[in-house]
Formats: sequence, C-alpha cells, structure tokens
Amino acid sequence: MLNGGVVFLKAARNDATPKNRFGAKTHARNSLKIAALIWFCLSGIPAFAQTLTVVRPSRHAQSHRLSDIRGGTPAVNGPTEIKLFRANRLKGTESGSGGGTLPDPTIQTSFGPLINATPGISFDGTDVFHAGYIPSDSNIAVGPNHIVETVNAAYTVYSKTGALLFGPNSIRSLWTGLGGACSASDGGDPIVQYDRAADRWMITQLGSLSNPYSECIAISTSPDPMGSYFLYSYDFGLYLNDYPKFGIWPTATNSAYLASYSLFLLASLPAGSEICAYDRAAMLAGQPDAMGLCYSGVIADVLVPSDTDGPTPPLDGTPGYFLNLYSYSSLALFKMTPNFAAATATLTQDSIGIASFSEAPPAPQPGTTTTLDSLGDRLMNRLAFRVFPDHESMVVNHSVAVGSRSGVRWYELRGPVSAGAGFSPYQQGTYAPDNSFRWMGSAAMDKAGDIALGYSVSSSTIYPSVRYTGRIPTDPLGTMASEASLWEGAGSQTGYSRWGDYTSMQIDPSDDCTFWYVNEYLPATHPYGWFTRIGSFKFSGCGATLPDFSLSANPASVALTQGNAGNSTITVSSAGGFSSSVALTVSGCPANTNCTLNPASVTPPDNGSAASTLTIATTATTPPGTYTLTINGNGSGHSTTVSLTVNPASSDFGISLSASTLTVNRGSNKALTVNVTKISGSSSVTLSVSGLPSETNGSFSVNPLTAPGSSKLTISTNRAASKGTYTVTVTGKYGSVSHTAAFTLTIK
Repeated sequence: MLNGGVVFLKAARNDATPKNRFGAKTHARNSLKIAALIWFCLSGIPAFAQTLTVVRPSRHAQSHRLSDIRGGTPAVNGPTEIKLFRANRLKGTESGSGGGTLPDPTIQTSFGPLINATPGISFDGTDVFHAGYIPSDSNIAVGPNHIVETVNAAYTVYSKTGALLFGPNSIRSLWTGLGGACSASDGGDPIVQYDRAADRWMITQLGSLSNPYSECIAISTSPDPMGSYFLYSYDFGLYLNDYPKFGIWPTATNSAYLASYSLFLLASLPAGSEICAYDRAAMLAGQPDAMGLCYSGVIADVLVPSDTDGPTPPLDGTPGYFLNLYSYSSLALFKMTPNFAAATATLTQDSIGIASFSEAPPAPQPGTTTTLDSLGDRLMNRLAFRVFPDHESMVVNHSVAVGSRSGVRWYELRGPVSAGAGFSPYQQGTYAPDNSFRWMGSAAMDKAGDIALGYSVSSSTIYPSVRYTGRIPTDPLGTMASEASLWEGAGSQTGYSRWGDYTSMQIDPSDDCTFWYVNEYLPATHPYGWFTRIGSFKFSGCGATLPDFSLSANPASVALTQGNAGNSTITVSSAGGFSSSVALTVSGCPANTNCTLNPASVTPPDNGSAASTLTIATTATTPPGTYTLTINGNGSGHSTTVSLTVNPASSDFGISLSASTLTVNRGSNKALTVNVTKISGSSSVTLSVSGLPSETNGSFSVNPLTAPGSSKLTISTNRAASKGTYTVTVTGKYGSVSHTAAFTLTIK
C-alpha cells in the first residue's frame, strides 16, 4: 500500500508462468484485463492485476538506409489533434485545498544567483507545417555527431551545428518495409533515444490510434542515424498503449530498453499502466523474436522509466526503475528485474514521501482566452539516472500550483551505488521566481553533478517561450539559479489548448557536460502554428577535474604455494579534492582461501592517498591455479585487480616397516606392514620390493596407495628357495621423489 491508501489488488489467478502476448494468445490477456476492469467499474476501487506477460514482435524487418526511404510529410491545412487520455486523478488531498492544509514548502519565489552556464547554439527544429499534428511532443536524442528530433509525426536529423541532414519525414515512413499499422499510420507519442553504451539510436511511436493497437520500435543497425534500422511491432490488442516513454538500461546482463504505457480499453476505459523491459541485446542484434517482459496493471496512471546518462552503467542486477506521481505528497517507485533467459521478472515497489503540492493550473497567453494545458497530473520526460563515485542520482520534474500560477517542482533522488537499494529525496524545490507560469519541464545532470531544468514560460503578457535554469552542487539545496532564455516566443496559440505533451533535456555524450534542450514556441499568433527550438548550454565548472578516486595494487601479481600467505598493498588515490571514506571489498578469492583487507575502509586526504593491506592466506587444500582478485571501492566504477597464482605444495612422504626382520620357512609365507606417512602435498605412492632371492616373491595388498596409508607386504617362498639371510629393500616413489626402507629376510 502506498501513502494514498489504495491497495493494489491481485487477480484471482496469479500464475507463476508468465503469459505470452503473441498472435491468438493475446485474447487470454485481454480477457484477464477485462475481468479486472469489470471489478474496477463495479467496486469503484482501482483494482489492477499486476500480471507478467511475455511479448514477442508481431512483425520484424530491416529498413533501407534513410536516404533510400521515400516518405514525405503531410500538407497541413489544419493539424490532426492527438487526443489526451487521462486515467485516475492523483490520490489524497491537494496542498492548499480543503482548508487548513499547508502550502508547498519548497517554493523558490525569487531568482537565485546568476546562472553559471554559457549558451551554445540555438536553431529551429521541426514545425507543425512539416509534421501535421498537435501537440508537438517534441523530444531529441544527442550522439557524438548528430541530433535526432522526433515530433508528432515527423523525424529529422541534424548536425551538431544545426545543419539539416535529413528530413523532416513522416515517422511512419521509417517502417515502410515492415507493413501493418506502423507503416500505414502515425499514432504519435514519438520518442527518440541515443544508446550511448551501444552507439545506436532508437525511434518509437504508437502504431495506431484505433484497434488493434501496437507499439513501433526502430533500432539503428549502426552508429549512423541515417543508416538502416531493425524494425519491430509489438501488439497491444484491445488496449491503446498511450503516452509511451522509453529509457536505456545497459546493465551487463539482462540489459533492457525500459518502456512505460498508460492503457485504455478501446481508447476509452482506463486500464492501468503497463511497464516493459525489452531485450536490448536481442534488439541490437536484430533478432526477429526479441522478447519483451511486461507487467500490466502496475498502477493507475503515468510512469516514467529510468534512462541512463553518462559513461557508467548501472551495476549488474540493478532493476529498471519506473516512477509515478502517486499522490499529492508521494511518489511510487517500481523496481523491475528482468531475466530474459528464463522469460520471467520480479517487481517490487517503494513509496517515496515528497513535499505536498497542488496540481498546476493551465497557463494564460497574451491576447487570447485560450489557455495551455499544464499536464500537472504526471511526471515529465525524463527520469534521468546517473552513477557517481559515491552515489546514484535520478532527477525528474512535474508542474505544480503556486498560488494562482504554476511552477516546476523538481527532485533529485539519491541512493547508494548498489543493485537496487532504494532512493529518497536528496533535494527538491519548486521553481516559481516571479508571477509567470512555468510548466512542461525536463531535467538532467552532467558529470559534475550540475542540474539543468528546461521548461515553457508564459503569462498574460509573455508569449509562450523556451527557458532554462540550473544549479551547481555548491548551491543551497532545493534552489535553482537565475533564468536564461533559450528562445522567446512571439505569438500565442489560439486554436488549441494542447501544449507539450513533453519536452526533452539531454546530455551530450561527447563531453558529458553540454546540455541540449528542445521545446515549442510560436513565431506569431496562430491557431496551431507551433515551431520547435533546439539549443545547448554548458555549466562553466563542468569539465574540470571532479572529486574522484582511483585504486592500484602493488604488487599486482602474487604467487603462493599451497599453505602459504602473501600480501598486496591497495592504494586509494584522490583527485579533484576528493576526501571521503572509501569502502573496499574483494571478490574472486579461491576456495579454502581467506582474503582480507585491513583496514576495510580508508579516507585519502585531499589529492593524497591512503593504503589498505590485502592479505591472501591459502591452505593445503586451496585448489592450484590462477585467479583474478577484484578490489572494488564503494561498489562501482572503481576497481583494481590482483592476479593470484596458487602452486601445489612440494609433495613428500615417509616410509617405514612394522618389523626390521622377517623369518620365513621354505614353502610358506609371512607378511609385514609398510607404512607411508604424508609430509606435504598430496602423494600417490607406488611401492616396489627388491633384494629377494630366487624362488621367492613379494606382493603388496594395496599398490599404489595415497599417503598417509599402509599396505601389507607378503613374502612367499617355494620349497626350492635357498636358505640364507638377505637384505630386502622396499621403495616408495611419487614422481621424482622416492624413499626406501629395508629389513632382513631369513629363509629356513
């Protein structure tokens, strides 16, 4: 149960085996969801079954290069409006309503210090006259050399100087070779992402706004966004998969493309949300049956998936995160861990308390009574995730009421560097420094920990404009700096209230410092004449040496004989003023061996170093071989290795006899015991006897034998054996090692 007090009911049937959504099997899934909806309608309780479904593509193909695709853009006499679907409202009571409740305690009502950011370039992106739909749904992805923009319903490729390289083309043209709804119609809600870890591009949109519904996903086959794409279509049956959002989740195993959807039965009745983890490795390889693992009925409304920024991936095993604006004082964090090999997943949820708020009102414009939708009932694109040396952060935002106007509520959620330990608010604030309306934001972080926040601004005297603010780590928590203009609008939108429905703040992978933002504006008052503006900026402190540390080992290679111990010194060196405690762990220690670090935590001085001793203590039973010991600092991103070679101990043994003399009558036999003792190592000793006269032989009851052990030596004589006294030698041999013991044999 989350803070709002709503219990998420499970379906009566909760199979351990996930259901398949492919072909005719879609009907079973639809039946289960319809049953949940009947319960919803009759009881008034939002009862959604959290059901795991295995999905596979209904269609798969590979496109031609973009330059070979023929697909123009619509001629627009008037745009097509894509309907806004809404599910349940937020839970609980709004801050400032109902009497006696406290107002938003995080409001920043004045501008902070001058924003420490340098503007880059700014240029016009796509416009409604080349796209044909409203709202714009403007968003971008940034790679090493290109910017790709998607809007309703066109995609365009630019250089990072703003030069037009391709398009704008209708998005459906990308799926020309696939067939079906993806190539026949533009369902809208596009998302473009750059997968930094794979150096690939992803473009998605809805397949259709009429039954049957589907999701279209394209993955570039190379780093070139103007090359060919692997094309996929995934069916959603009777359920419109509205407002999809995607995140890149490049864990070492079970890496995924995370997706969230708001489901509506026949584009009408709310059916809860669905979250999916698509098999990233399979899609990057263009496999035709690339699996998706999807939980439906997760929660009543919109979720946003975690999207990795920066060069450091999440720790292996880290679940994909999905965040929901659950109530007027809480967030719901869902954690999904996929296992594509087993075609299964796990799902858990946390509640995160936040400062209370009220839902944002629509924004006014000059010279018209038409106001612009705030979409204050949901979190905005993106949930930007980043791994730092000593913590993980996620930043996200939504629009809230500040008196009679709107502001942007933003959060930095932090957790330890771990595989899913959890997050809590490190800081939060509502940016409303004057009487203007601010909404439709997007936030991200650079490698220095600076936060950038872009948004729309308007009022009765300010045309809808594109602006941004930000903060550096030394600013007071919960505050942003002053505001900068990316582009000022020069007109109002008089024919439609739709605005957004989302924007996109991205970080440039080339330096991990430059922010790129896209949002919409109007160059002149018009019923629907939106344009998009793309621009960049960079905080001046980013790119300097950041507080960080490194690990080294001396010696980096240790050779030991079984039963012995050795040491290596692990040095933690700081840089950029780092002076925090570093917890050290070691992994890879072989069986029957003790590997310890003393101390297990060190604190290097500013730009200095501190050391810990790694002690490796083997035993006589440590398996011989070569091992790699990995020493990690604070769990992720910082490690060093020690190569350990364990050699077998030199094997040795001793040999003795139970008697020093033995008397045997001719034609009979007698025995004595040969004892072999272990001195070191492991020995399989082969025994032999020499010095026996003719007509006499010796045999061992056990031969060879493993030390320690014993064997009976029997001396047998024939009647023709010669009487006399003889010196008989027993020899034990293992490899090149041999030992002897002798006794006196008398034959009578």
